[in-house]
Amino acid sequence: MRAAVLREHGEPLEITDVERPDPAPHGAVVEVEACGVCRSDWHAWQGHGEWVGDRVSDGQILGHEPAGRVVAVGDQVETVSEGDRVAVPFNLGDGSCPQCLSGHGNVCEDGLALGFQQEAQGAFAEQVHAPHADYNAMPLPDGVSARDMAALGCRFMTAFHALTARGDVGAGDWVAVHGCGGVGLSTVHIADALGARVVAVDIRDAALDLASDLGADAVVNADGKSGQEVTGAIRGETDGGAHVSVDALGVAETCRNSVFSLCRRGTHVQVGLTTDEERGEVSLPVERMAMMEADFHGARGMPPTRYDELLRLLESGSIEPARLVRREVSLSDVPERLAAMTDYETTGVEVVTEF
Repeated sequence: MRAAVLREHGEPLEITDVERPDPAPHGAVVEVEACGVCRSDWHAWQGHGEWVGDRVSDGQILGHEPAGRVVAVGDQVETVSEGDRVAVPFNLGDGSCPQCLSGHGNVCEDGLALGFQQEAQGAFAEQVHAPHADYNAMPLPDGVSARDMAALGCRFMTAFHALTARGDVGAGDWVAVHGCGGVGLSTVHIADALGARVVAVDIRDAALDLASDLGADAVVNADGKSGQEVTGAIRGETDGGAHVSVDALGVAETCRNSVFSLCRRGTHVQVGLTTDEERGEVSLPVERMAMMEADFHGARGMPPTRYDELLRLLESGSIEPARLVRREVSLSDVPERLAAMTDYETTGVEVVTEF
């Protein structure tokens, strides 16, 4: 089968033939019909993450936002059958560790990251293997296409988890979103669906226009502005500061701006991952955070057991991931589309639909 394989960090992925996966006794093989192209794939391609032991190795098939149809199952699988339409989360739990059993499978003690580890080859390929399929393979609702589910991908589920489980966003709260790439726009859209008021921040007018279309009540163009100017604009729009502020980009400036955007007893949620400039370390105003009783939370994906909550929003029409899709591409286009992310030349979400 054809797949996009990492051969050397920073060099174009190789589109080549590889062996098709066989299902483990607990696993299922999915014929990929669509897979989102995410900035996390770009981080992996660039070789980021070594500072936390998370650097993707050569030989990896990237891609972690797949949806498709099950074509084979292992003999221990009980709830997934051939022909089922499913999505596969990137944070793969085993379903049996204490974290999984307590509803926190996104941080499974023995979990794998789809498309980022040799034991979990990714979905920029004709087929992908889903381990522990009874736990990880999520049925697609009737009427939801693979393309739309791939657009939902890790972006929407990460945003939903960040806002609901980590930020505890309520109706009427002000939410600031720093960075309007795929996950940032998903955060804007979901926050609006939850009844929050949203300020979107980016340096590109096209991204801010899309944020407004997706429900942002106010936008701040940070291009050429100091952190003090950006956070001052946010506090002005929110009458004193955001109740929840999300760094959806992962650079030092946006992380610090997010913290400085908060009202008293506000919550910062870190979603974006850093590059080799920060190497996982950002200086923070800890005394200010202590004096204001500000919280700092991390968010990684979403437990598979909470997928039904997000899918109910999708089925009700409260969120429309298809509105973020700006381009459908082929597998052969993936190397070029990853390169376009280096200088932020993409807007919205791009999805591979031709393999």
